[in-house]
Amino acid sequence: MVIDAYLRKPMWADPCFMTPMRILVAHNFYQQAGGEDEVFRAEVALLRRFGHDVCTFELHNDALAEMSKIGMLTTTLWSGSAHRDMRQKVRQTGAEVVHFHNTFPRISPAAYYAARMEGAAVVQTLHNFRLLCPGANLFRDGKACEECIGKRLPMAGITHKCYRQSTSASAGVAALIATHHAMGTWRNAVDLYLAPTEFARKKFLAGGLPVEKLFVKPNFVDPDPGIGLGDGGYAVYVARLSAEKGLETLLAGWEKLGGSVPLKIVGDGPLAHLVAQTQKTTPNIEWLGRRALAEVYDIIGRASMLIFPSRCYETFGRVAVEAYSKGTPVIASNHGAPGDIVREGKTGLLFEPGNGNALADAVRKLMADPALLAAMRRESRIEYERRYTGAANHAQLMTAYGRAIEASRSKARKKSANDAA
Repeated sequence: MVIDAYLRKPMWADPCFMTPMRILVAHNFYQQAGGEDEVFRAEVALLRRFGHDVCTFELHNDALAEMSKIGMLTTTLWSGSAHRDMRQKVRQTGAEVVHFHNTFPRISPAAYYAARMEGAAVVQTLHNFRLLCPGANLFRDGKACEECIGKRLPMAGITHKCYRQSTSASAGVAALIATHHAMGTWRNAVDLYLAPTEFARKKFLAGGLPVEKLFVKPNFVDPDPGIGLGDGGYAVYVARLSAEKGLETLLAGWEKLGGSVPLKIVGDGPLAHLVAQTQKTTPNIEWLGRRALAEVYDIIGRASMLIFPSRCYETFGRVAVEAYSKGTPVIASNHGAPGDIVREGKTGLLFEPGNGNALADAVRKLMADPALLAAMRRESRIEYERRYTGAANHAQLMTAYGRAIEASRSKARKKSANDAA
């Protein structure tokens, strides 16, 4: 995986590293919990562990049930209340940096402007492709879709009802993208964007974000859950049971394997019925549903391999890094973020997206070669220790924040000079 050279500077080269910072971390929780929520909580905990003064600004989408459609659209485009509350929060905390995870829809891009008005630098982590795609995942009709990338008004997203299978809802998100393109929000109101992988960075560059503001900083696993034994003799899938996550590819691969390799499936979702059906015809598939994180780590740690068959363009794929932390190699589809995270033949194997036969072949190859599997277990743990620990991530965050603060101050100096002239 490529990490921008600036973010790989030695931690002692950054003047911010040794000084505790005042940081405000903002996140809009979805109605259904997801990976973005976990990253938000993990980064807040990490920053506090390293001694920084961290406050949070949190809203939850449960409140949307009480809003009218017009109210929801207005809030999505520009939330006056979030703008007011963000200004007050930055003023109270004296935050040097406001780090946004998700703003959709209740925080809205209005909060960027509020933070800047109070003199804070603005950082946005790009957890999904919402700035480019009304559906946020560049996925349509069972395959990757790039039709809206680079479009100021993503009409295809409206035509194909890419957000919640609704024309009106998709039009609302498209209006968000178009309005803030026109306002220059994406180019001017954010000082630094953090893309979790080089693959995601390239997609946002194609979508028009400024090259000088886009940097790669992966997600991480902290605290270290410790290496597993890998003694279970099974494969594991941990993800939402949905089309974009490649569940159908997974099940097709296991039908091809004929149950010769045990499979544990952790998660729930709209395609749960397919898992139940396949269990009846294919032996050695165990559906565990949702499990607590500690139990999930134990299951991953005892597995021979983790299967990551996603058919959409993932921006990262935290479950792969969780597998590495346990010393478990990953078999993943060869597109999107997995191609950046999985090192072919070293930390896992890659296969053609959507190809159940190719997945089955990769599983057979790894299960048939204990020496290769053992070598991959060692290399996977080394990869975690090198790239995905809390300490490594903290160093990258500090360098990123330092860059954002300098960009913010430079812009303020230029504005002051122009006003004086």
